[in-house]
Amino acid sequence: MDLQLGETKCCAIGQNDKSSFDVAVVGAGSAGFSAAITASELGAKVALIGHGTIGGTCVNVGCVPSKTLIRAAEAVHGGKAAGRFAGLGGNVQLEDWSALAASKDELVGELRQKKYVDLLPAYEGVSYIEGKVLFADGAMIAGDAPMQAGKVILAMGARAAVPPIQGLDDVPYLTSTTALALERLPKSLLVIGGGVIGVELGQMFARLGVAVTICCRSRLLPELDPELGAALQFYLEAEGVRVCAGVRYHSIVRTVGGIELTCAGDLDGPTIAAEQVLVATGRRPNSDGLGLEEHGVALAQGGGIMVDDFLETSVPGIYAAGDVTGRDQFVYMAAYGAKLAARNAVEGNQNPYDSSAMPAVVFSDPQVASVGLTETAARALGLDVKVSLLPLDAVPRALAARDTRGLIKLVADKAGDRLLGGQIMAPEGADSIQTLVLAIKHGMTSAALGDTIFPYLTTVEGLKLAAQTFDKDVSRLSCCAG
Repeated sequence: MDLQLGETKCCAIGQNDKSSFDVAVVGAGSAGFSAAITASELGAKVALIGHGTIGGTCVNVGCVPSKTLIRAAEAVHGGKAAGRFAGLGGNVQLEDWSALAASKDELVGELRQKKYVDLLPAYEGVSYIEGKVLFADGAMIAGDAPMQAGKVILAMGARAAVPPIQGLDDVPYLTSTTALALERLPKSLLVIGGGVIGVELGQMFARLGVAVTICCRSRLLPELDPELGAALQFYLEAEGVRVCAGVRYHSIVRTVGGIELTCAGDLDGPTIAAEQVLVATGRRPNSDGLGLEEHGVALAQGGGIMVDDFLETSVPGIYAAGDVTGRDQFVYMAAYGAKLAARNAVEGNQNPYDSSAMPAVVFSDPQVASVGLTETAARALGLDVKVSLLPLDAVPRALAARDTRGLIKLVADKAGDRLLGGQIMAPEGADSIQTLVLAIKHGMTSAALGDTIFPYLTTVEGLKLAAQTFDKDVSRLSCCAG
């Protein structure tokens, strides 16, 4: 059937000849590109439909810009913290926010061009089409005309979620996107939300000279065990960040000096004032406005597209992957899920989604990395577990670096000793978690991990020590013993 597709931009490639497609991928971010490339490599004729800036959240307004600014803030803090070594002194400070922001934008532009736009010509089976997608009258509309596709993969991503706080609609609040695009830094900032985004950006802005208050309803990093959030709060407060945990938001208003949040809880007073406010209370899937529910695609309460183990929705032939499903909202999980969705769409449902050994990282300082079950989650499942908790001052690397902020926690099955999960809080914790990922993926016991050879004076050696801590006092071991 000869169907007219949506308007095609100059970078479109392949056969945009008004023909039908084997697979239509909706969304041109990390998940969308992963799905389109995979389907194309399997021989499918693919339509990759994007709307807005190509590349999605991660490269444009998420991981890339935030992590480069976080690293810059770490450099500022590192200069100030150099005095922890005898005989060292000095100071580093932010001199030009505009220059730093411009370098961030330059990096974003380079990666967007190299990892997205320039990739398109390499895949002749992929046609890039710019336009909005709508499901109506039993058909998929791309741009302003119907599109025929054998299978559809939904990968529209997510956006900042906005909490229902009275008066917030009348306040010029920041999100993680707009906060990274500020032309000047405020003197003070209220961060609403103590999750990953709130913690990362709150500490970053504080290290760049902004007076920061982080306000949250429960505690910092509520998805992890309480020890991690409590420790991180202690370290943030030591840097001058004010943390107000366990509060209830009542209302927020504009004031002459900025904004003022009224809340209840364990505070010195009933209000928190700041020049600007950053809303960092999670992400909402971009599943609205497309007519999905009317088309029969079931959505969860928070807007996530519901999928089965093979990432197929309630409508046969329509798959969904990435942040739009409302789960495992990490760019690498989006790419992983999209690859499986594409394989299942082209070859049949043979590849189940498995996040049991999914690593997660919070780029705070110290970093917080986790994989598998927390102790809280394991006990909620009724599992009989044992726990190892090792303070970082028991890790030689931390002692040599004169930085013992952090801890390592492992969770194992009590009867069989199989590792179930773990959490690492350390300045270099993010680069250590993959060892534990592999241990859990391949069913290692804590005893086997403790017997494995690790390089001395590394953060990852702490995993060996934490594994040994299940049944011995590692403080009684000599260097590299055990």
